[in-house]
This record gives sequence, structure tokens and C-alpha cells, in this order.
Amino acid sequence: MSPRVSLAEATREVARRDPALAAIIERAGPCRLKANRDESGFFAELVESIMYQQLAGAAAAAIHGRFVTAIGDTVTPEAVLRTPEMEIRAAGVSGAKAAAVRDLAGKVADGTVPLIGISRLGDDEIVERLVQVRGIGRWTAEMFLMFRLRRLDVWPVDDLGVRYGWALAHGLAETPKARALEPEGDRFRPVRSVAAYYCWEAVHLHRAAPPARKEGRSSR
Repeated sequence: MSPRVSLAEATREVARRDPALAAIIERAGPCRLKANRDESGFFAELVESIMYQQLAGAAAAAIHGRFVTAIGDTVTPEAVLRTPEMEIRAAGVSGAKAAAVRDLAGKVADGTVPLIGISRLGDDEIVERLVQVRGIGRWTAEMFLMFRLRRLDVWPVDDLGVRYGWALAHGLAETPKARALEPEGDRFRPVRSVAAYYCWEAVHLHRAAPPARKEGRSSR
């Protein structure tokens, strides 16, 4: 397939290669992986990803908001580096996350993680650079590839939702481990991101479905 394949073409290809996912595609509708072409916002988005790790949405949003205020309302590497760590911690940011955000700012500033122009790099090189940052693991890097750069050949098997969705779509009794799911993605190259997207959609459809009606005699 062409590297410039459209989402519609990629979706049709996934459906052709996997009847179980084809059924999910028919129910879920078009794939909505949209690229964010504004590289100037990538730093702020990665900071937000770090802030939201292991926190409920409302709590993370509150801490993130106080953090943005603490660094002067503009999320840039320069703003983070010139703000004392004590002030970042005072906003409710944990020591580990404060260290991670400052490490990201330092690596962006010194060119280790070049966010301007990063879209010209290959997937593996982007992951390799991002995981050098404290607090950014492979999962965060893969989400960045999929939802910021709209890279179509990412297979995030460490994501529980992808694994659970695969099990739901294929009628498996147990959710597969990451190692077991990894080779399943080979059949979808070079559009594995779209297959992963519909695994998430399988979970959404499952949660939205009404509970199964239990058969039995009604009491009178």
C-alpha cells in the first residue's frame, strides 16, 4: 500500500484482512485519527500527557491548570526551565512529574528531542528519542505517533484497551498478553494504527451495549 494511503482506504484494507474487525468497523463508522500539524504545540501536549498519567481526569485537569499558571500561562521549554521546581511542586505536581517535565524541557531545548521538524523523522526514531525523557515510555510515544502525527503503522500492544478490544472483537475468553498480540498485527501492516483504533472502538461499543436480558420465570 502507498505510504500516503487515506484513512478510508486503510479502513477498507483492515476490514478485508479481518472479518471480525470488519464487523466492528460496520458498527463504529469511519476512523477518526486526525493529525495535528502544529508542531509548536507538541511540547505542551507531551507535558499534558505526563500530567495526566495515573490520575483521574478532573484531578489531572486541576493540577495541569495550576501548573500552567505557575509557569506563566505559556507552556514552553523556556518557561518550564526558568520556573523553580519548588513553584512547580507547589501547584500540586508530584516530584516525579516535575522532574519529568523539566527533563523534557531540557531535552527539547538541547535538541535531544527536536519537536520542531519531528514529523520528518521515522516512527522508530521518534520513539527512540521520546523514551529518553524521564516519564515518557513507549506507550506515550506511540500515542503521540498515532494521535499527533497520524502515523498509520503503530501497533500499541501495551495498551490494555487494544488488547481487550481485540478479545471482544474476536470472541476470546481471555484478554491476550502484549507478547501474544504482537504478531497478530503483522497482517495489518502498514495500517496497524487503524486496526488498533477499531480495537478501542470494540470496547466503546461493548460498554454502550445494553446488558443482556436474563431468561427466567418472573415472580408473582
